[in-house]
Amino acid sequence: MTQGFPGLLALLPGNPAIVHPVVALTLTAILFLIADGIAHIAAPRLRRRVRPLGDALAGHLRPILRHALSSSLFALAAALWPISALAHLILGAALALSVALLATHILRGLAIPRWAVVPLALLLFVTVLSGSSGGFAPVADMLDGIDLGKRRVTLLGLFSTAAICVLLFALVRLANRLFAQSIGRAKGLDATQKLLAQKLAAIGAVVAAFFIGIDLLGIDLTAFAVFSGALGLAVGFGLQKTFGNLFAGIILLMDRSIKPGDVIVVGDSFGWVNKIGVRAVSVLTRDGKEHLIPNENLMTQEVENWSYSDRNVRVRIPVGVGYDSDLKLAQDLMLRAAQESPRVLRNPKPNVWLTNFGENRVEHDILVWISDPESGVGNVKSDVLNRVWQLFREYGITIPYPQRVLHDPHRSLLQSSNISELKDKKQQ
Repeated sequence: MTQGFPGLLALLPGNPAIVHPVVALTLTAILFLIADGIAHIAAPRLRRRVRPLGDALAGHLRPILRHALSSSLFALAAALWPISALAHLILGAALALSVALLATHILRGLAIPRWAVVPLALLLFVTVLSGSSGGFAPVADMLDGIDLGKRRVTLLGLFSTAAICVLLFALVRLANRLFAQSIGRAKGLDATQKLLAQKLAAIGAVVAAFFIGIDLLGIDLTAFAVFSGALGLAVGFGLQKTFGNLFAGIILLMDRSIKPGDVIVVGDSFGWVNKIGVRAVSVLTRDGKEHLIPNENLMTQEVENWSYSDRNVRVRIPVGVGYDSDLKLAQDLMLRAAQESPRVLRNPKPNVWLTNFGENRVEHDILVWISDPESGVGNVKSDVLNRVWQLFREYGITIPYPQRVLHDPHRSLLQSSNISELKDKKQQ
């Protein structure tokens, strides 16, 4: 203790039992401030340079950097500090707290539930503190002595299993977010290909985490060989629809017959595709209702896709004109009303067809094209018809209404009797 950092401690005046803890506390505060200052400067730059990582851990990147740096500095200080009772324990506690907070911010940044984060953080705190102040063996011996029935189950093993499961779950969340951010920024893929790549990447991350977890936990899969046949039958019968919808969703994304943003009609459901999920397709209607249609239904039923190859949709608006009106003028006014509507396309241009000579009116169809069917069709009809009504009233074009002649049988009998009386009087 005459050279280096221990030698400097030996040169301090006063009682070491009092001075060393004070120095350890001061050093801890200084190292924490240094780590916080570096994190304050480095976090924005790191987020700009590594954009997917910054977005995946949005709101937690600076605390993660702070505790990662402070953990490294505290570990270095604890390694250089001579073993003593209280001072070394202070540095070990600071190191353990930094590691626990680092894990907490990483897991919370990945939206891991708090009930799963707190036990893991406590386990890390106890592990690091015991390791820096005399080894983990006493804690391991304390946790390694509980028997449940005929089998020996250790609390250490339970804690380790829970920690591995939480960490793997967090890694899957992080991988999914990084994949989503990276694929979302890819310029060579359209929206459907991006969604398919994200789904496949998520499935691959889950499968990889499963096999890694099996390996880390030391589970022998051959022990389940006896139940594999029964499990396969159970999956085949019980989850047949689930897997059918899963593969149907992947096929829909691969052949691009239905894409997010398409306007579709399935049975009584009309709306635009909001999301293609693992089990169902979310169709958002104009009423704000969200219909969840199983993927398998879209593969087996007839689906009307208004924007499959072209987003332009033609809308037919029937209008009746009186027989005493100027048909040429009425048709020009209908065409003018369609052209003045803001959502009606100029190319293809609107048109007016005379379709039929009805009982009391000349029937026409105004044909207009729109390119945003997800915004609704009824509001386009309403706008065009309102303009037609104003123009017809301005130029004197009549819109006939059905005329009905009602016959009252009692009144007919009374009229017949009155006519007979008149005839009798004339004869007299």
